[in-house]
Amino acid sequence: MKITILGAGAWGTALAIPLARKHQVTLWGRNAQAMQAADRQRENSLYLPGFPLPEGLVVTADFDAAVRHVCDDPADSLLIAASSVSGLRELAGHLRAYPIPNLVWLCKGLEEGTRLLPHQVVQDVLGPQLAAGALSGPSFAQEVARGLPCALTIAGADAALCERVVAAVHGNNIRIYSSDDLIGVEIGGAVKNILAIATGVADGLALGLNARAALITRGLAEITRLGVALGGRAETFMGLSGVGDLILTCTGDLSRNRRVGLGLAQNKKLDDIVAELGHVAEGVRCAQAVRALAREKGVEMPITDAVAAALFDGVSVQEMVARLLARDAREESL
Repeated sequence: MKITILGAGAWGTALAIPLARKHQVTLWGRNAQAMQAADRQRENSLYLPGFPLPEGLVVTADFDAAVRHVCDDPADSLLIAASSVSGLRELAGHLRAYPIPNLVWLCKGLEEGTRLLPHQVVQDVLGPQLAAGALSGPSFAQEVARGLPCALTIAGADAALCERVVAAVHGNNIRIYSSDDLIGVEIGGAVKNILAIATGVADGLALGLNARAALITRGLAEITRLGVALGGRAETFMGLSGVGDLILTCTGDLSRNRRVGLGLAQNKKLDDIVAELGHVAEGVRCAQAVRALAREKGVEMPITDAVAAALFDGVSVQEMVARLLARDAREESL
């Protein structure tokens, strides 16, 4: 199968490594100098150092060549967008000039300003007729690149597309499940990043494992409430893109969003934390969008509210915790 991955960051590169061992894969990145170095050194030292690139993997900064690589045969090709949500609209705009057969995205979050989910951004730019879907689930780039086991979900309304993704990605220690609940899968992937910031704060303040478990559990309730209000199915949030991704992002030391929370607990400024990360932390970008969307839909999301207040309203993390603990007692439910 011919596969092009648009976005040569850590996750795009990590996925390209196992796929290139069994398919014709092209990895595109906009940084021409970095792509030339990666091709020459056979390692993406800028975004995923320490992992050799397979011999057959084509690394390029030539966008036209990368996209045309998958435009010949819709049944034997796959276009994967590995850019962030903030860059998805621009990327989709560039794709309008090509007869692309399908599109799968790896990004998780909501678009700032519009509060749109990734599939809504894609439809807004490329129309609803395109076979498209989200590949999501608990996955750290470094572990995928190392060949460690992981399981992901491909979500989309087009059954043929889901089958194509399963055929392409399943194997080499990656297990793929399919779902037609695109909204549920995308909401799970977006909101878990915000909750990972909250968990990082709690761990950074040494509030204990009991507090961490409570945040994850009640955070799952928040994800489910919002997802169902937007048209997702409650059972989706019991799966890989819901509770699975939530647990990983909240507890794994490789989680960028968790590290944001740890930094906040040390009273670091948000700009300094993001600069230290050197990578996108989507929970920061979508916290305000999720808070606004929840209020618009009348969905109660106290943890998300508290995180957004700490990130953008000047509320200290100590006050953030105090607000959550001071909430009235209630019956446990979604």
